[in-house]
Amino acid sequence: MTSINDRDMEKAALRGEPSYVWRAGQQRRLEMILRAAGSRAQGMVLENGCGVGMYVQRLSKEGGCVFGLEYDFERAAEAGQQNPAIINAAGEYLPYPTATFDLILSHEVLEHVADDVLAAREIVRVLKPGGRAVIFVPNRGYPFETHGIYWRGKYYFGNKPLVNYLPRPWRDSLAPHVRVYSRSDLEKLFVGLPVKIIQQTVVFGAYDNIISRFGSFGKILRKTLQALEQTPLKWLGLSHLWVIEK
Repeated sequence: MTSINDRDMEKAALRGEPSYVWRAGQQRRLEMILRAAGSRAQGMVLENGCGVGMYVQRLSKEGGCVFGLEYDFERAAEAGQQNPAIINAAGEYLPYPTATFDLILSHEVLEHVADDVLAAREIVRVLKPGGRAVIFVPNRGYPFETHGIYWRGKYYFGNKPLVNYLPRPWRDSLAPHVRVYSRSDLEKLFVGLPVKIIQQTVVFGAYDNIISRFGSFGKILRKTLQALEQTPLKWLGLSHLWVIEK
């Protein structure tokens, strides 16, 4: 019989772990989102894949009309306790009319959906002309696979080194539950869609867990790695950050 812990681990493998606590990493990304959004954050806003609603809560403070969509029913229900504008649905079939939103946030979500091409098309469909989508996805250049791996039928949670550097068939056999993206992979998602790319970059994490354990060393590590975002070594970063405009 599967234990609750086993079910939680399986959910983490298939859908990732949302933000439960607001820390420096989440705040830094929120600031990136707001810079990319500009005045759109005061319009119609969707977080597509909102987890338990942490970013929905923060974005709501910007004065816009903020909606959240979450595929996992339990997480959607938890988020809905704080915000009634949360629905349980799939990112490949957004239940909104065409040209609804000024701003869409997709934060570490596309790697988990069943069909990322269809999910990207849906994001573009529900954007208004001139609207922007802010998209974060895992970077294949990062030295660790952060979603764990499967080995001989068993799931091993946590950061696994060098998995993403393996040839794609080998990498995907170890991590069939989650995608990882190169720049060209992301470009293919939006080929033929009516969008222009406003920003393409790679960002490092905030390493809050390391700081909580190691204090000053963790802070030095964070400062050093985030400084690499201004150098060619940013290709080693944790996540792609793309901003697209319809």
